[in-house]
Amino acid sequence: MAEIDFLHPLHTGTKRQYVERVTAHDKAECAAVAKQWGFDYWDGARQYGYGGYRYDGRWRPVAEAMASHYGLKAGDRVLDVGCGKGFLLYELTQAVPGLEVAGIDISDYGVAHAHEEVRPVLRTGTCTALPWPDGHFDFVYSLNVFHNLYNYELWTALKEMQRVGRDRRYICAESYRNEREKANLLYWQLTCETFYTPAEWAWFFAQAGYTGDYGFIYFE
Repeated sequence: MAEIDFLHPLHTGTKRQYVERVTAHDKAECAAVAKQWGFDYWDGARQYGYGGYRYDGRWRPVAEAMASHYGLKAGDRVLDVGCGKGFLLYELTQAVPGLEVAGIDISDYGVAHAHEEVRPVLRTGTCTALPWPDGHFDFVYSLNVFHNLYNYELWTALKEMQRVGRDRRYICAESYRNEREKANLLYWQLTCETFYTPAEWAWFFAQAGYTGDYGFIYFE
């Protein structure tokens, strides 16, 4: 396993008002709405989630960096676990023409409103029961999803991600390195269930038998 950061420029490009997040609206109500994973989470008001998640090309640098690092080539099978609207999967097909991509997400709304070019290869489902055979994919990744699982779900999801992949895997999760980042994460998050430091994440990965790479985003 190696720690790799693909998301820092994208993540830090958004400015966040952490205290306002818990004072401007009823945070508990907003979180309850967000966890329905419907219109409000993706395309509703900002207090419920993305505040309008539309394709704008922001994922292209991430796709190019991942494709280069993992040596992706035409014919490789790639799975996005928690694909949302499939924007990164689409960018991967543009960065590496000929990839065979697939995605799965818990959100019916997200899949139904995914990028039209990858929508046919996306499906609704859970990361704790991936509907593909062992070793089916050359590269499996999951970005900003696994912290939304309870620890017993996380255990199963990690084993599933290990099972369906061959040798290249990557996970990115929200984490914290100090009390300020912990407070900011608690203020900002709407859907997190698992709050781990990087060392705790690495320990849990190892305990579950996950052998892939990983990275973290922090709320500084």
